[in-house]
Amino acid sequence: MIDTRPVLVVTNLDDPTTDLVIEELHGRGTPVVRFDSGDFPSTLSVAATVTRTGIAGTPTTPSRTADLTRVRSLYYRRPTGFAFPHLDDQTARFAITQARYGLGGVLAALPGCFYVNHPHRIGDAEFKPSGLAAAAEAGFRIPPTLITSAPDAARAFIRRHAPVIYKPLSTPLYRVGGVSCTVKVADVAADEIERGVAGTAHLFQQRVDKVADVRVTVIGRRVFCVRIGSDLLDWRTDYSRLTYDVVQPPDGITEALFGYLTHFGLVFGAFDFAVDRDGRWWFPECNPSGQWAWLEPETGLPMVAAMADLLERKP
Repeated sequence: MIDTRPVLVVTNLDDPTTDLVIEELHGRGTPVVRFDSGDFPSTLSVAATVTRTGIAGTPTTPSRTADLTRVRSLYYRRPTGFAFPHLDDQTARFAITQARYGLGGVLAALPGCFYVNHPHRIGDAEFKPSGLAAAAEAGFRIPPTLITSAPDAARAFIRRHAPVIYKPLSTPLYRVGGVSCTVKVADVAADEIERGVAGTAHLFQQRVDKVADVRVTVIGRRVFCVRIGSDLLDWRTDYSRLTYDVVQPPDGITEALFGYLTHFGLVFGAFDFAVDRDGRWWFPECNPSGQWAWLEPETGLPMVAAMADLLERKP
């Protein structure tokens, strides 16, 4: 029996990873409805009611609509934020809040829907301290880590655990000369810590003496491990210098991966590991909305098909 229920895809308009997944689903004859929640209310509208069996109603775009009671799965992947540039600041703040809790609440409560990942669970997992604590509980090796706003505590930590790197707790975009930039992971010395550290929270972590990195992408019950070779502190700063090899995880890693995902209620995760000179894997972070599709042409791993299988809810 053919399943005619659609896959709902909520993402920004410029996402090559999502494009590949949708192309795969279209090739299989699976109906897809795609929109960016940030288009609400300019080109996206919603009418929903709350019934005894859950949310009912329809989102409508210029070319698509969907019955919210029949959504097979929802692929939630980095939609843009709500914006009301035509309103004054105070009214815009009110409108953004109503959109977030209105449309956002509707999309988070679809009856019988399978989420990849559920937006609320994504939000929970994006807090780095929570992620590190869950990783330690799951059994991963965690480098010594300090979250602080106290300059003296930062200096003492660096002296004790050097070499130490500074990592942003989140990755807001800055614009420098019209170019989008982010705060990079970088080594930090005790004498570089100034009083400005007291202005907000910071994350300091002992640097692993690594020989390689590993990106582990978990899609449902499938695990794809790729060793990334480079001489970079942060391999994401220059993809042209990377090499890729498919590898198998050491004993205990697979169980820890699923323990971590279960902790947060996730079915997808992009895990990063640093491999030290003794071959041990150290956990820096897991991104619940991480990039992964660029690894398929580099390795031949069937990752797009795996994601399509997951969204189709195949065993």
